[in-house]
Amino acid sequence: MIELAYPWALLLLPLPLLMRLLPAYKESRDSVRVPFFAKLVELSKQRPEQGARVIRRDRAQKFLVNLTWLCLVLAAAKPQWIGPPIEQQKSGRDLMVAVDLSGSMETQDFALADGTNIDRLQAVKQVLEELADRRPSDRLGLIVFGAAAYLQTPFTDDHQVWMQLLDETEIGMAGPSTVFGDAIGLAIRQFTQSDSSNRVLIILTDGNDTGSTVPPIDAAKVAASYAVRIYTIAIGDPTTVGEDALDMDTITRVSEISGGRTFEALDQKQMRDAYLTIGELEPELYESISFRPKQSLHWLPVALACILYLLYHTIMALITRKTRAADNAA
Repeated sequence: MIELAYPWALLLLPLPLLMRLLPAYKESRDSVRVPFFAKLVELSKQRPEQGARVIRRDRAQKFLVNLTWLCLVLAAAKPQWIGPPIEQQKSGRDLMVAVDLSGSMETQDFALADGTNIDRLQAVKQVLEELADRRPSDRLGLIVFGAAAYLQTPFTDDHQVWMQLLDETEIGMAGPSTVFGDAIGLAIRQFTQSDSSNRVLIILTDGNDTGSTVPPIDAAKVAASYAVRIYTIAIGDPTTVGEDALDMDTITRVSEISGGRTFEALDQKQMRDAYLTIGELEPELYESISFRPKQSLHWLPVALACILYLLYHTIMALITRKTRAADNAA
């Protein structure tokens, strides 16, 4: 299918008709008036001609001029070849993961299948890598928080880069505390800069809030106003006391306000089950984008005009040369 990008350029087609309203071009030459003109004609053996004449084009020239103008106007209209529709699927959900990097995450209370104990952060990394593999259609982001919340990875479709930056996180790199509410606030800021209307925040923490600028419950209310669903996963032993104790009431309340859900993960299996449940609650979502490729064809009429122009003048040059050769032979 061919269409014109600038169809209004065709209005220039009748412009040459206005040229007929202009007077013909006249070229003046110097001349000498002599009283013996008749004698001069007789001696030179040349036939006298009119002193002024209008040079007119032959049919080939008229055709070539009109066709050249048509080609130039058509090129200015920019014809384009429109290809068949192509549909592409893009991620339809923004999924932000916030990971607690406070000092309590180094507790080695998660056991592997072979009986080896690993710290909580290593267990989180293993499960999150499985999550990234299971959700290829989601745009993933990563926030780490401790004494402050930091954006480790903005939303991206490149899960390989996301997992690499997750693997580079270390316990304590964000400080020893747990600013649960500030992590929610930072996530909201990232969601507001995204065009997706499907927004999910997963928070993994093993402690309670220890001094966020915005309390977690207030941050959850703001998240709900931006249609951000928060799923919280409480890691570790809920019977822990002191600063590292899990504030299950606040964690549960944050999820309820935002329309999410709370999970407790005492081991790696429960953590994996929590992600599988979240996957069922938030199924994969795709958005289809349809577009038609365009290829400009404006060079074709220009090339046609140039070829015909060169062809015409080549033929005329050969005819002129042949005529002169015949005259010289005579």
